[in-house]
Amino acid sequence: MTSLLLRNVRMVLDDGSLYAGDLLCRDGTIAQIDRALNEAAERTIDGGGRVLLPGVIDPQVHFREPGKEYKEDLQTGSWACARGGVTSFLEMPNTSPATTTCELLKDKLARAASKCVVNYGFFIGATSDNIAELQQSIGLSCGVKIFMGASTGDLLVDDPVALERIFKEVPHLIAVHAEDEARIRERTALFADRTDPHVHSELRDDECARLATDLALTLSKRYRRRLHILHLSTAAEVALLAADKPAWVTAEVIPQHLFLSTAAYDAIGMRAKQNPPLRSEADRLALWAGLRSGLIDFVATDHAPHLLSEKDRDYFQAAAGMPGVETSLPLMLTALVRGEVNFEQIVRWMSRAAAHAYNIPNKGSIRPGYDADLVLVDLETTRPAQAARMASRCGWTPFEGWPLTGWPVLTVVGGQVVFEEDEVQKDVRGRALSYSPGQS
Repeated sequence: MTSLLLRNVRMVLDDGSLYAGDLLCRDGTIAQIDRALNEAAERTIDGGGRVLLPGVIDPQVHFREPGKEYKEDLQTGSWACARGGVTSFLEMPNTSPATTTCELLKDKLARAASKCVVNYGFFIGATSDNIAELQQSIGLSCGVKIFMGASTGDLLVDDPVALERIFKEVPHLIAVHAEDEARIRERTALFADRTDPHVHSELRDDECARLATDLALTLSKRYRRRLHILHLSTAAEVALLAADKPAWVTAEVIPQHLFLSTAAYDAIGMRAKQNPPLRSEADRLALWAGLRSGLIDFVATDHAPHLLSEKDRDYFQAAAGMPGVETSLPLMLTALVRGEVNFEQIVRWMSRAAAHAYNIPNKGSIRPGYDADLVLVDLETTRPAQAARMASRCGWTPFEGWPLTGWPVLTVVGGQVVFEEDEVQKDVRGRALSYSPGQS
């Protein structure tokens, strides 16, 4: 399809205002916006007055391919994105084998080109000895991922010398999973006799996160290196940003930390286990405050699917991680309906800020000349989150039964309809994301 006309929609512009009218997509981009367009198109869809948003950019997902496709793969993960209004994703390197070379990056890009119905990009993973690969990945990867703690496989970088060398020698965006590995090991021994889910947040306490985030900020300031702090989870980290957040540092928060607290352990047990763990109600409120103030820049999901057979186990055997790409936008729009956030914040946190942070051109806004990545949502209907209606291979959601408003009814990627009438159009293909120069 080279042209698509969306009639009778209410478009959310960058300032949060609603513009009622028509939008024409042509050759993958937004060609025209007007109150009433008298244009021919290959297909015309009446939006019924529903709200049209820029497609969500999810800058942190784990789609498990290669190596763990039984949990999720690039195809099913992209289907889940389409159902959730996510039109572009950035995927993490902790696959099997881990994505630590440019050749493995190219392999992922080739897999995605043949499978993904939405747009895609990939991180390269840092190790203690792959500096040359990290340097060569600029332009091919969206950034370098460092697991400062809580890593799987060979991706852990907790040696201070190796960590500093990466910040010094790699002129690329560096994204960190900020938990202090030494403190995790020390406290793992301390809590060895505990098997209840609450122990996870006690073992990996707020100080684990604060120490690592403080170190990453220190190295970023020392070398003026572009830093992104993944899944910020504590009030202590928000305070660090409030004290001194350089212009080249960004941070994100995930819905689990915004909508759940340690009380979730009593409700869903080990299904609430993730890294960094759920925090106190005070931390949860501090994260919302940090997001509203601009100290935290945007929302990601850290979509980390595991089968329920891997979750419903005793503490030390239970896998850490939760799915999220299909529920993130409805959760945030439910907060909007409750009057807790506004449209300007939604489009900034879910689309525009991530495009800016990763220098992804022509995405994140509804305006002529921008890519036609769009999601039409129903703000008049509330229905419960149900795993049975979701595409993720893992087959569950931590928000099961939650009444949510703002479910996507239409998702468009590059001017192509990829989700409509509760069905994913599986023959559509997204594109590899490009990154503008100057993100170091």
